[in-house]
Amino acid sequence: MPALATLRTLIDQQGYVLLDGATGTNLFERGLTSGDAPELWNRDKPEIIQGLYADWTAAGSNVILTNSFGGNRHRLKLHNAQDSVQELNQRAAELAREEADKAEQTVLVAGSMGPTGELMEPLGALTAAGAVEAFEEQAQALKDGGADILWVETISASEEMAAALQACKNVGLPHFCTLSFDTNGHTMMGIAPGAMPGLVRDLGGANGFGANCGTGPSELVAVITAMRAAAEPDELLVAKANCGIPEFKEGKIQYSGDIALMSAYAKLALAAGAQLVGGCCGTSPAHIRAMKEALESYTPRLAPDYDEIEAVLGAITRPDSGPKGSADGAGRRSRRRRG
Repeated sequence: MPALATLRTLIDQQGYVLLDGATGTNLFERGLTSGDAPELWNRDKPEIIQGLYADWTAAGSNVILTNSFGGNRHRLKLHNAQDSVQELNQRAAELAREEADKAEQTVLVAGSMGPTGELMEPLGALTAAGAVEAFEEQAQALKDGGADILWVETISASEEMAAALQACKNVGLPHFCTLSFDTNGHTMMGIAPGAMPGLVRDLGGANGFGANCGTGPSELVAVITAMRAAAEPDELLVAKANCGIPEFKEGKIQYSGDIALMSAYAKLALAAGAQLVGGCCGTSPAHIRAMKEALESYTPRLAPDYDEIEAVLGAITRPDSGPKGSADGAGRRSRRRRG
């Protein structure tokens, strides 16, 4: 069955699609050190990468993202690996394909594509054509390795999103795109949640879109609430929140979220209008397993308002004016904190 039909079937049968959790923070737990390129492990330590994929499928994920977030030529150049785009991305997808095909449940492989790390014209030197070329090189390698869909994530600028989406179209796989809203309710480059559905349509569309990373579950659910208000009813929305807030403890970065927080987040994200729900930084297989249990017990309900999101998950950025769910305005930080 084609990938998009599979996703729609899962939504019809389950009411949701369960995504996976974090790649980087889980690899740190497995020995990756700061400054290392996780993508090199696809070649050098494939057993660890495949083990993480296996953990996601065992936890119940229906979609697993490949270990290729920084797999474009610009990011790999920082590690003198810019000539290994094909090898590293194809291997990332091959390892994921092996585990997806072993799983008891339906599992699709999503080829993860993160930002280039370069500024595009006119702010920087990267041209639109150059960005498309870099993304297309990576996307084709992921397709060659067996990815079912392409997954553009943690993007902040519309120009880079446009290049990535064009590259996905050129390669010919279904594709999803998520932005990171981490600056007063906007992306770093100023995109508001309510503007994203129209922006995606203006760029020729995607098979689904949403938010990942950011500043925690509460902010991400608020983003999805605003995004759903501006989206068409049949447009698929993605929620992939960090597991709480990063804190420096015992000599390393740890995330504040626990099983209870991520379980509550999963239910509110679904109620807010996301059909594809998972976790980002700090989210472990144990969190995903708990989120699956929470979603299995979910009862359809009205979407949460800002007050409920804050009461359950913690503080959010609210618009300065306009109705609840609006994505306009510079935003202000609520003084409420999670109880």
